[in-house]
Amino acid sequence: MQQTDTPERFRRRAIQPEEAQQAILDHIRVLGAETVSLHEAWDRHLAEALIAPHPFPPFRRSGMDGYAVRTADLEHARPDGQAELAVLENLPGGTEPKHPIGPGQASRIMTGGMVPEGADAVVMLEMTSPGEREGRAYVEIGKSVPRGANISEIGSEIREGEKLLPAGQRIGAGESAVLASCGCARVAVSRRPLVAILSTGSELLEVDEPLAPAKIRNSNSPMLAALVREFGAEPMLLGKVPDEAEAAGKLVRGTLAECDLLLTTGGVSVGDYDVMVDILAQPDVKLLFNKIAMRPGSPTSAALFGDKLVLALSGNPGACFVGFHLFAVPALRRMLGMERPLHPSFTACLGEDFPKVNAYRRYIRASAEIRDGQVWVTPTGDDKSSLMTTIVGADCLIEIPPLKEGLKRGHPVKAWKISR
Repeated sequence: MQQTDTPERFRRRAIQPEEAQQAILDHIRVLGAETVSLHEAWDRHLAEALIAPHPFPPFRRSGMDGYAVRTADLEHARPDGQAELAVLENLPGGTEPKHPIGPGQASRIMTGGMVPEGADAVVMLEMTSPGEREGRAYVEIGKSVPRGANISEIGSEIREGEKLLPAGQRIGAGESAVLASCGCARVAVSRRPLVAILSTGSELLEVDEPLAPAKIRNSNSPMLAALVREFGAEPMLLGKVPDEAEAAGKLVRGTLAECDLLLTTGGVSVGDYDVMVDILAQPDVKLLFNKIAMRPGSPTSAALFGDKLVLALSGNPGACFVGFHLFAVPALRRMLGMERPLHPSFTACLGEDFPKVNAYRRYIRASAEIRDGQVWVTPTGDDKSSLMTTIVGADCLIEIPPLKEGLKRGHPVKAWKISR
């Protein structure tokens, strides 16, 4: 059914991308927490900061296989005048020393072993000559070493009470190691946001449907589902709805009761059948914005249905991809409690000429590489918003400011890292 034109469809005030991002973040809350095992916590986000419950290492620890010694006994050691020390005991990892080190004494120790009292250095095994005389072990050392050599002191890596990881930190390999070292067998993590994904358009087919005249397969929903997973959330695929406002509106309202965020694609422009425009214009809906001064995806819109956010992205795959990174990612990161919700930016050299003139800021799908110590960013292809092939291999977005003339290869540009 054809939709009736409304004045709002054409009366739109374009806001800057930063304003749109802030408008979204102002209405996003951090989700609740759940406790999982350390094994299950990988790739989740900490719900609370990790404070070290004890120092690490918790004892003076050897960094080498060798001998724990007093450096005073080695002051005059040299290759032709070696110091000879009596060996008290062997100290493999996990063994508590029985004897302190006194003058003229040493203990053989393995990497990670507990350094005995009295020792102030560990001499690596390769610098020693062990022996035995009259049933007693000894070691000869022909070189002096500085105090503290090859010893990790108590708390040298982690101090008790130190803030190790902030709330919102993604738990990867390093974070898992830190959590394990602090005895965190169970970890409080943020609940994964549940993100519903809905594509609008009577021209859309499902992936498994055969092509038909004037029809295309729905590529946006699988793309968004992959992106949602990549950024720590769970997708809920709703499929597609035709260009019929009543059916689409009923589905939107029913879905919002179950999800934390609803992403829609298509139906946000000024066409006769752009149903999301009519849905977002309902009197009980708080419209945050319906136009952004950017390319691609200027009709990107956001609104609140009660306390639930609906982010309406462009139906063009390239614009949908850009819109997700600029506006959905900050929302998801804020839900997960991350301190920095926006993608980080960096300065790079433009990898090829960009001749287009821009009235608005433009965000170009690109890939980054290091050449001779310099970061270069090169578009992955034509930056038309309708293209999906340029998404493949894109790991950053090049930001091109409004210009009256194009940019030459090598010109410094701002870019945004979009990989997780």
